[in-house]
Amino acid sequence: MTSQHSRILPTFNLCPSPAIIWVTTMKFTDKLLNASRKNKSWLCIGLDPDPELMPAVDVLQFNKTIIEATSDLVCAYKPNLAFYEALGAEGLAILEKTIKYIPGDIPVIGDAKRGDIGNTARAYARALFAVLGFDAATVNPYLGFDSIEPFINYQDKGVFILCRTSNRGATDFQNLSTNGLPLYETVAQKAKEWNTYGNIGLVVGATYPEELKRVRSICPEMPLLIPGIGAQGGDLASAVGYGVDARGEKAIINVSRQILYASKEKDFAQAARNTAEKIRNQINDHRHKAR
Repeated sequence: MTSQHSRILPTFNLCPSPAIIWVTTMKFTDKLLNASRKNKSWLCIGLDPDPELMPAVDVLQFNKTIIEATSDLVCAYKPNLAFYEALGAEGLAILEKTIKYIPGDIPVIGDAKRGDIGNTARAYARALFAVLGFDAATVNPYLGFDSIEPFINYQDKGVFILCRTSNRGATDFQNLSTNGLPLYETVAQKAKEWNTYGNIGLVVGATYPEELKRVRSICPEMPLLIPGIGAQGGDLASAVGYGVDARGEKAIINVSRQILYASKEKDFAQAARNTAEKIRNQINDHRHKAR
């Protein structure tokens, strides 16, 4: 498998002017497509270590073992920052080491769901992209464009805007009518308007397939990050069929617990690999049927 030491974190001035836009050699979408085509996969594994569910190994070793077992089966990895922040300073050190361990040709999505006023948003964007070195991040659009703009200005990075999330409480706000449209559709329309640099994607849960279908029709070319498969009960066939673009691509199917905790025994790495390979193959079968 690809060497775990091939990822190099960027070195940037940590106090850039807001007007500065960082551009590097490869945009996120290109890196994503390259990884997915190389591994024949639109599976993303969420690296969300939960000590209560894990086998008896330390968190960093667990992450490394999962990565070693699955790195040829994925299009991306997605660490959720909450699981590392919950471990305190040690957890953030583990997160940084985990990011470095992932092969450099596989994109890493920081699931942080950040969203704040402009000055704070710039600090969040700098932390996720320039300090930790994520290739993409999830952001919350509730505060409007100025809370998203600092992330978008990193033109080589992916910015996944929460649109129709997979949780049950999503209906509290996301289905409310705004000028005759549900709020999640307005978010999709705004994301399309804001996509000046072609680096915006949307988070749309597999648990709401009809809404996923609608979002894909509004944004036919955007990458969609689709959580909710497995433990949350989302249907894989619908997620793939409604989520892929016209080429059968750009539907990033995220699975976490179903793969990470396929076994709590010594065979956890092989069990994770077997489950990941099965889901990867199922995704590809549904992609072919959708085209």
